[in-house]
Amino acid sequence: MKVGIVGAGIAGLACAERLRRDGIASVLLDKGKRPGGRLSTLRLEGLAWDFGAQYLNPGDGAFAAEVRQWRERGWVAPWPAGPQGALVGMPAMASLIEAQCEEHDVRFGAAVQRIESDGLAWHVSGPGLCEGPFAALVVAIPAEQAAPLLSLHDLAMAREAASAQSQPCWTVMAAFAEPLAGLPAFLRDAGAIAWAARNNSKPGRGEAECWVIQAGAQWSRQHLEAAREDVADLLLGQFARACGRDLPAPTFLKAHRWRFALPYGERGAVLWNPALRLGACGDWCLPPHIEGAWRSGTQLGERVAAALLPLRVGGAVG
Repeated sequence: MKVGIVGAGIAGLACAERLRRDGIASVLLDKGKRPGGRLSTLRLEGLAWDFGAQYLNPGDGAFAAEVRQWRERGWVAPWPAGPQGALVGMPAMASLIEAQCEEHDVRFGAAVQRIESDGLAWHVSGPGLCEGPFAALVVAIPAEQAAPLLSLHDLAMAREAASAQSQPCWTVMAAFAEPLAGLPAFLRDAGAIAWAARNNSKPGRGEAECWVIQAGAQWSRQHLEAAREDVADLLLGQFARACGRDLPAPTFLKAHRWRFALPYGERGAVLWNPALRLGACGDWCLPPHIEGAWRSGTQLGERVAAALLPLRVGGAVG
């Protein structure tokens, strides 16, 4: 018995881990070329930028217990210079995803464009991709991408996904030859800048002066279709304005657009159709950020396991 999971981010991996506790195998299919997703890190000749999620909070309850295990395994560590209680992946935010992927069957470069059921099992397909059969299928990708996949099988579920929207975020990665003296490790809510952080102030990142600069949702929407080179220059100018000073010319400058960055309008629950054995999870189902993604994947994993275990015992699926 195997479960197909579309998306190998925090939510998909949490679902796979919960299934594994009950002896249920899974295959995770991710369109990305490498682990990371919205916890991505760019590494380049001794430079590094966590250009997606910047840190996580320890949370409470089951998530806090999970984070303690991550700390014990060296996957995350405190960021003393960051916000109170902040933890970061080690030695990069993407490392948290990379470590978990090593414990599961994950296929990268697998862009799922179609999901199909014959009433007994699920199959997925895309360019150069044909996987299955799966006893159940989980869609763990941004709501805007999940809705079209779900629409041909459960219209109500697709509507739920479509109702959860995501705000965009333009992010700029900049490096400088010398430290930007006098600036704190991070800035927040400064004009057009929603967040800016000295990435090398995080543990394990090296000493090179690398900054991640993230625009607010309104600014990002206004410049959504602008050229990356233009955005990089504009956002660097906004950062200089927020710092109240001129900046030296960067030695490296690159912009990245997160079209689906910050979910809002979440429904407060994961999606699951037991008759079809089809579900969806992600940080758009529960309050956003890393904890919400993890909780949604874990909750859906519990529901999938509860549906499949009786079938395995009875021999109906296998």
